[in-house]
Amino acid sequence: METKRTNKLILVKGLKKMGLSLICMFLGPTLIYIAFSNQEKALYIPLLILSLLICGLAVYLAFIGLRTIMDSMFQQSSS
Repeated sequence: METKRTNKLILVKGLKKMGLSLICMFLGPTLIYIAFSNQEKALYIPLLILSLLICGLAVYLAFIGLRTIMDSMFQQSSS
């Protein structure tokens, strides 16, 4: 009988992606707030575009990180 174990290397990769997602979750909205606070400045549009891309990256990394963590727990062993 085979016992199922969590693949720790894959788990660490997933946790790193979730950590990057967490950073982006705070950085994106902060940059959006800064962009909307300075609408008269020349860098308003580029900063707004960058902040929206970072928000999208946060969502993407969260999904990929969760999928990686789930794979580390529930994958079939090849042996």
